[in-house]
Amino acid sequence: MGQRRSARESALQVLFALEFHDAGPEAVLLRHWEDKKAAPAVREYAAWLVRGVTARRPEIDDLIQGTSSHWRIARMTPCDRNILRIAAFELLEEKFLAPAIVINEAIEIAKRFSGDESAVFVNGVLDAVRKKLAGSNSRPEREKP
Repeated sequence: MGQRRSARESALQVLFALEFHDAGPEAVLLRHWEDKKAAPAVREYAAWLVRGVTARRPEIDDLIQGTSSHWRIARMTPCDRNILRIAAFELLEEKFLAPAIVINEAIEIAKRFSGDESAVFVNGVLDAVRKKLAGSNSRPEREKP
């Protein structure tokens, strides 16, 4: 498994734990690393993901909610919800990673932690998020003379 995948999985575990504990992200990150060995690059990327998702959670949740047909954020499983949050954050912030890679990584993590049906759901929502972000990042056409 690559370092980025390992970091994403650690971030998922931390964000999942935060769903059920009042401790802040820093405390949960510290506790997570007490039980797990990881390269500094893995720890750094996982921490960046956790901090970014928690700092921008309302914006990320609105983005996901606006693209998920018939599913409110609160009704999604905590695992799926946090996989989507991580990937949406990466789609927003990771400028040097192709959206297809971000989406594929999220699908693989969903298969591992949640199941094949969740992977299909995650794929559909993230593809809609990708399209929405691509539309908002496009430059308006100049008026023709």
